Parts: sequence; structure tokens; C-alpha cells
Amino acid sequence: MRIVSVNAWGGAMYDVLAPWLGEIGADVVCLQEVTRTPGVSGWTRFDDGERSLPQRANLYDDVRSVLPAHQGLFIASDAGPVTLESGRRHHQDFGIATYVTDNLPLIGVDSEFVHGEFVDHEDWAIEDRPRVALAARVIDRSANRFVTVVQLHGLRDPAGKHDTPARKSQADHLATLIERVGSPGDLTIVCGDLNLLPDSDTFKVLSDLGLTDLVGTTDTRTSSYPKPTRHASYLLISDPTAIKHFEVLTTPEVSDHRALLLDI
Repeated sequence: MRIVSVNAWGGAMYDVLAPWLGEIGADVVCLQEVTRTPGVSGWTRFDDGERSLPQRANLYDDVRSVLPAHQGLFIASDAGPVTLESGRRHHQDFGIATYVTDNLPLIGVDSEFVHGEFVDHEDWAIEDRPRVALAARVIDRSANRFVTVVQLHGLRDPAGKHDTPARKSQADHLATLIERVGSPGDLTIVCGDLNLLPDSDTFKVLSDLGLTDLVGTTDTRTSSYPKPTRHASYLLISDPTAIKHFEVLTTPEVSDHRALLLDI
């Protein structure tokens, strides 16, 4: 069973991301920074007063077309305006998406707002945007076990990735979801762009649940990210003996984040 996690950057590098997703052979794909604009396709521009980025109007559906044998789950954290190439503005949902191959029976789905609540922005905020985590529980028949995969896009703080009370609260909400969705004996995997430093207290919270971090201080950013702090994405697992292979992929570059690949 193969699991891939990557912050998709709104599909800014979609021309590379799409063929890679089609070729990587992942059974479970966890994507952060996923866009969804019903009835709209193609390219848009996102502006929040700090950044202006190209985005896919409907990355969720774009990826569904690349992975037709996967069931897609999308959870919106917030929504706001984007501008089409024609100059027209549309309201876009923003969140995370998990795609599960049809070969894995999906037997449980749950989500939890780990920071704030859903916001419909008239203009995108630069900071304190809400964040949501998404859990999927499947049956891995090849190994005769239940596997719970939880992904998260952690809150962004312009002041940095250091621990804050908001991040402590986020960790507690994430732990609540992990405990709620799984059952004793599940192989549990937690992944995503956590927006944390490797020494964050969040990892103590997750360690107390029996989860081991596989990334540590490894650089998880690509050449498209110019800032010096290179820590963002992580993957944790409840039973390291189940790992066949784990890698922080340096190529291809499909985002400003490196993708995480786990074979169990």
C-alpha cells in the first residue's frame, strides 16, 4: 500500500503535478492547499495582500480526472475570491483532499477543525485562517489490517513556525480526531504540511498517541521556496515495523513543497 502526501500549492505547478500523480501509483493521495470552484475550470489568480499566485480553479476535480479509479474526499477550511484569466472573479473553496483507490474499501471518514471555524472571506486574510484535518479509515486486504490516514494543513503564522498557544490547541484538536476515528490495532498514519519546526511540542502530543515522526530535520521545501526555514511537511506512523520504504522526494518538483512517499 502506497501513501503520498504533498502540499499541492493550489496547483501552481499543475503541469508537472498532474502527470506525476498519474504515474506514482499511490493508493492514498493526501493533498493540502486544494482549490474547488464549482462550474469553473482552468487557471485563476489568488491574491491575499501579501502574495499573488497562479492556481487551478478546481484542483480537486483536476486530480479526480487524473485518478479516475480513486474516490475523492474534499473538506473546505475557508473560501474567498479568485480572478479568472478573463478578469472575472469567482468565489473559491479552499481546503484539503484525500483520494482513496477503489481497491481499498473506505469504511470511515471524519474531520475536525483544528483551528478556528469555516470563514467565507470577502477578501482573503493574510493570517489566522482556519484549518481542518481529514481522516480516512480503510481496509488493507493485502495485509489483513485496518489503516487510518489523517492529514492536516497546519495553521500559517506570518511570525514563523515556532510554537504558540494556537498551535498547542491545534495539536490537541488533531489528537482528538486521531483517537476518535481509529480503533485499537489500526495502523495509523498522520501526514501533511504541519507548518511546524521539528522540535515542536506537537510531536510530543502525537508521540503520546504512539506515533513516530519519520521526517525530523529533513528539508521538505523545493527550489521554488526562497525562504531559509526548510521545515514544513511531516509524516508519522504508529508502527515503524510496517514501513517498506519512506522517502522525502527531491524530484520531480511538483510544488514549493517536497512530496512524502510511504510504502507499507
